[in-house]
Amino acid sequence: MPTSGLMQPFGVDVDLIEGIMTAPDRIAATKASDMRGYYQDAAALERLIESGDPLLYEVFEKRLPLEPGHVMFCISKLQPGRVGQECFMTKGHYHETAGAAELYLCLRGRGYLLMKTAEGQSALEPMYRGRLVYVPPYWAHRSINSGQEPLISLCAYPADAGHNYGEIETEGFPQRVLLRGGGEVIVSQAAG
Repeated sequence: MPTSGLMQPFGVDVDLIEGIMTAPDRIAATKASDMRGYYQDAAALERLIESGDPLLYEVFEKRLPLEPGHVMFCISKLQPGRVGQECFMTKGHYHETAGAAELYLCLRGRGYLLMKTAEGQSALEPMYRGRLVYVPPYWAHRSINSGQEPLISLCAYPADAGHNYGEIETEGFPQRVLLRGGGEVIVSQAAG
């Protein structure tokens, strides 16, 4: 992978139905066992792990130089399902370069993009086919699938942004999305 200089243009094929990038350079797969500490109902998560440790989400990427000027892009595919009453979600992250923004274009499915700042602000934007959500600089973000099919998004951000998962692992997010009585319920972090 070149780290500087002139790079050749290229194209990639994306299967919009299946939510995959053909010939990605990297596939990051996250199973239920990788999500310990993220869900409110730890016992329900352990039961899910014991029943086969299912794949919760994948991220398909091309390798690009991690330097200013390049735009990293990926396909995020979050499966439908629940841990207890809580919808499947991604871990979520801040960017290591805090001033980096990100775009999420929903290609399929429905759910939410949950966002927060270190100062205590939060936002919850719906995601559905054709909806573009802008994540401003300094906002952590997490995808949540509240639907019955995979939530698939095309994401783009500065290639040198990096990912900071550590703060989310310790702080969490201020809200959770639950499915109760056939409907979606948004609850505060401490609520059950």
